[in-house]
Amino acid sequence: MEFPKNIDIPLDRWVDHAMDWVLATFGGFFDTLGTAILYFMIYTEKFFLWLPWPVLVAGVGVLAWRVMGRWWSGLLMAAMLFFIGALGFWELGMMTLSLVAASVIISLAIGIPLGIAMASSDRFESVLKPILDGMQTMPSFVYLIPALMLFGLGKVPALFATIIYAVPPVIRLTNVGIREVSPSVIEAAHAFGSNYWQILFKVQLPLARPTIMVGINQTTMMALAMVVIASMIGAKGLGLEVLLAINRIEIGRGFEAGLCIVFMAIIIDRITYALASRKKS
Repeated sequence: MEFPKNIDIPLDRWVDHAMDWVLATFGGFFDTLGTAILYFMIYTEKFFLWLPWPVLVAGVGVLAWRVMGRWWSGLLMAAMLFFIGALGFWELGMMTLSLVAASVIISLAIGIPLGIAMASSDRFESVLKPILDGMQTMPSFVYLIPALMLFGLGKVPALFATIIYAVPPVIRLTNVGIREVSPSVIEAAHAFGSNYWQILFKVQLPLARPTIMVGINQTTMMALAMVVIASMIGAKGLGLEVLLAINRIEIGRGFEAGLCIVFMAIIIDRITYALASRKKS
């Protein structure tokens, strides 16, 4: 009962031919896009490296205190960020933070409009949902191949691979948040003569803001989870330290870099989650 060997769908060759066609037809466009994205990432990285460390540590502490409502929470977040510098990974940590920030900014610019479009059209939702399922379930390493082919080694393919992995949560939760707005509220807005855009920006988005904030939180965490994989195609930062530690079997070095990633994830998660919780209240 073996599967018939004469049945062979050459999907791999079809995909290769499609990528060759894309490179031949849109190569100039992707070169221009890659250059623009590279400049954006360079200036983002320069900004985080330019920030004096006491200012950033104090700013994170004050922000965490204000949004979490407890002074010791702000002190703990600031201590975690200080600990990253004390281990000697401040510059690499800022490189990682710049990659996460750039990927989250672009993910939100793509994801929130797509989530709004999904909430506005059931047909578009049915088309986009399987695509999002594939983006979330496909192994992350698969994203690296087309990114490398289109943009080469460096920061840009790492950014695009991170975006593909991180953007689905904000799309899904924007859609869910808008669809959960009570129909009676929308009917009342229609009764007062509001048009589509007024209802969207003054009714639906404000009421869906807590759910959208959770989506932003999840997108940020997934972008941070990609830093080690992104380091395999040229992204510098804490992920590269983990990768070098694996290659050289340096347990201490890998533990330090991994702990810094964990602390950065805790800081971002607690602050963004507190922002979402505060909007709910």
